[in-house]
Amino acid sequence: MRTATFLMFQGDAEAWLNLATSTIPNSHIVSIERFGEEGGAMEGSVSMAEAVLDGIPMRCNDSPMQHEFTFTPSISFFIDLDDEAQQTAVHDALIEGGSALMPLGDYGFSRRFAWIQDRYGVSWQLNLP
Repeated sequence: MRTATFLMFQGDAEAWLNLATSTIPNSHIVSIERFGEEGGAMEGSVSMAEAVLDGIPMRCNDSPMQHEFTFTPSISFFIDLDDEAQQTAVHDALIEGGSALMPLGDYGFSRRFAWIQDRYGVSWQLNLP
């Protein structure tokens, strides 16, 4: 048995993978498979990709069909960062073109915390314990 987080995009899977794996330390893309001419989706888009985000396996794809739903902040990646400089770097890279759900600050449960949504709609909780 094998469990992984799965994210379904509508054309942004590879761009999101590149952002996530270049921003989160100890992360990399394992594989990317693409739709061909007869794949039912835009040729070259991601039919299935596997990556590791700081040790957590995940998969994603570009949906071959359009749908009305997208990501919700109630599901997010929660990251405990090592220091303020690392947290700031990750925060700044992920929030570019996105939005702050909870701006960087001291909320009592953490000395420095932020909850953001990146430009692709994926939510991240960035904690400095």
